[in-house]
Amino acid sequence: MTKIPENKYSVTGIAETHPGLQADTGVSHTFHWSQLAPLPNRTGLAGAFIGLAGDALICAGGANFPDGGTPWNGGVKTWYDTVYVLETSSATWKVAGRLPRPLGYGLTVSWKSQMILIGGSNSEGHYRTVQRISYHKNADEGMVSIDTLPSLPSAIALTSGALVGDCIYLAGGQAQPSDATATNVCWRLNLSADRPVWEVLPGWPGESRMLSVGGALDGKFYLFSGTALHEGKRTYLKDAYCYDPHVVSGKEKGWRRLADLPSPTVAAPGPAVAIKGQLFILGGDDGALADETAVLKERHPGFSDRIFAYDPQRNRWQVAGQCWVDKKPDAAVNPNGSIWAPVTTGAVLWHGDIVLVGGEVRPGTRTPRVIMGTLQDK
Repeated sequence: MTKIPENKYSVTGIAETHPGLQADTGVSHTFHWSQLAPLPNRTGLAGAFIGLAGDALICAGGANFPDGGTPWNGGVKTWYDTVYVLETSSATWKVAGRLPRPLGYGLTVSWKSQMILIGGSNSEGHYRTVQRISYHKNADEGMVSIDTLPSLPSAIALTSGALVGDCIYLAGGQAQPSDATATNVCWRLNLSADRPVWEVLPGWPGESRMLSVGGALDGKFYLFSGTALHEGKRTYLKDAYCYDPHVVSGKEKGWRRLADLPSPTVAAPGPAVAIKGQLFILGGDDGALADETAVLKERHPGFSDRIFAYDPQRNRWQVAGQCWVDKKPDAAVNPNGSIWAPVTTGAVLWHGDIVLVGGEVRPGTRTPRVIMGTLQDK
């Protein structure tokens, strides 16, 4: 990316930078935001599988409401099977292959040179499949290959999780589209085992939930926020938990409750990004306008742009900055002309930068934009 004069917005080639937009935490962090090439899908995608296969950034599947459709104007939600790849931050996205079926709203982890897609859903239901994508940069055709890993114990979507060492942790979600409650399942798969098998772990000592944010740090798995379902109605949660798989200094392995988040971060880009001993959660739906969605419709202002950082040494949260938001006067009718804090997408640490690919920017509305945050020390 090319540097541009401070406090001026410009476009240079594909990548855009905006040095004047920095989120000063007042404590120890500054975020510098820039923009990468947008997804080729003009409407944008939410619920896509976002991760790394080797050094390439991958966006696979996802869903949207095409042609300006929304849940309240008769729009039909459409799932996709396209696998897009971005090889460098100055490149454009290209189509690298297709999934076996349209799919979204599952869990993604990146392990070694592969991206792993876990569970998910489409218009026909939820799935227990686990697929593994490898990217072949120099192949003439078939730039991605897809094989499978052991299926989940049962179907799941809207789940969360993270990779801890060589182990995938999955927590919560919704078993079937018609379910009026979320789950408290916790499953683990050791990818380095000779014959990997999903283990069933005890659930966390809190409400069942979906659309949480997972995290991994220092060999432990973290579970943040999410929403419970009570007879189908959402209850936004701000509690947090840690699963320690080890017995240390006489302390039993298992779950323990952590300090509550400052506010819910439902469907925030996940997993939480681990940098310098802290876990960062970017944005999310805090539920403040959840009961007004049907009234606000296109006038919905979007989701939270606050960035929370969790310090496990102090068991403490802080507001660590803001996601890049630049809403234009026509944002209600032309949402893709603005920049919003997305939810229901992945947060990927790519070459030390946090990348958010597409996502939902207000209820029913997706974005093709790809924004990148660089955490800078003061």
